[in-house]
Amino acid sequence: MMSFSDIFKSSFLENVTSISLLDMALALVLAFGVGLFIFFIYKKTYAGVMYSSSFGVTLIALTMITTLVILAVTSNIVLSLGMVGALSIVRFRTAIKEPMDIAFLFWAIAVGIVLAAGLIPLAVISSVIIGVILLVFANRKDSSNPYIVVLSCAGSEYEKAATDYLAQNTKKCTVKSKTVRKGSVELNIEVRLADDNTDFLNALADLPGVNNAVLVSYNGDYMG
Repeated sequence: MMSFSDIFKSSFLENVTSISLLDMALALVLAFGVGLFIFFIYKKTYAGVMYSSSFGVTLIALTMITTLVILAVTSNIVLSLGMVGALSIVRFRTAIKEPMDIAFLFWAIAVGIVLAAGLIPLAVISSVIIGVILLVFANRKDSSNPYIVVLSCAGSEYEKAATDYLAQNTKKCTVKSKTVRKGSVELNIEVRLADDNTDFLNALADLPGVNNAVLVSYNGDYMG
């Protein structure tokens, strides 16, 4: 029969002191700080259509949760085996819309693992280097970024003049789609600009037979 003293000698209560309060507090505070830095970099480098602040908060939470899990795993080998089994049944169904979001998710998870392992300089210095690189490359303006020109003409006889004008005033001009209706032609044309000047669109809209012209920044996948 188990006595009252045997309850306090159980392995469950012995695990309470397996990680000191100072180690827990230090690891979680550092995880919060680095996660906040990752959130800041994500906010500054986001180039999608609709910014989601909840995803940025998720990066902070993910860094801290990963640190918490790895701290538990490193303190008990048996627990680590059970944790692997428990996490293997978890399924995430949320679709990732931006490719860069995957990099930020892995960054947050990696930082949480490294911090929990006690490699604090590696986590902090590497995060700073990664953040600087992302800021430099993500915010770099490139005039060769693709644009889509939505062009509406009164007929096919005006289409050639408009497309020839675009070809002369852009680095690259490729027709992506064409819609023909009675008395009108609508074209979606991918263009590459020689510089940041978009005044050519004003002259394009003034050409005879051109009903309207719209220039849209294109962030989709591009091959070629």
